[in-house]
Amino acid sequence: VQLQAYGGGLVQAGGSLRLSCAASGYIFNSYAIAWFRQAPGKEREYVGAIRWNAGGTYYGGSMKGRFSISKDKAKNTVYLQMNSLKPEDTAVYYCAAADRLIVSSMNNARNYNNWGQGTLVTVSS
Repeated sequence: VQLQAYGGGLVQAGGSLRLSCAASGYIFNSYAIAWFRQAPGKEREYVGAIRWNAGGTYYGGSMKGRFSISKDKAKNTVYLQMNSLKPEDTAVYYCAAADRLIVSSMNNARNYNNWGQGTLVTVSS
């Protein structure tokens, strides 16, 4: 499966933005699609993930409550809705896919073998 993340841009603190991750090719029901982000000079950080099959949405601790992940199977797209954005949310956001991950493994970028190209989100203060 090939992934393409888009929807990034410049937003003021307190604003909202929705990122999209469009997938081409067949997505098996056992797949998990995740969002990660990487700020300049920092390690890649887990945002959250969603199982392609029914149910199962998981979030990294610092984003929980402000970010939400959803999917549209008809469009082969996963979304990341980001609300109450803060300057520290500034980063390149990536989507990634992996097959047959257990929940405890979803936050490790090394477990994902398919990555989108990333989209830049800049939050101004």
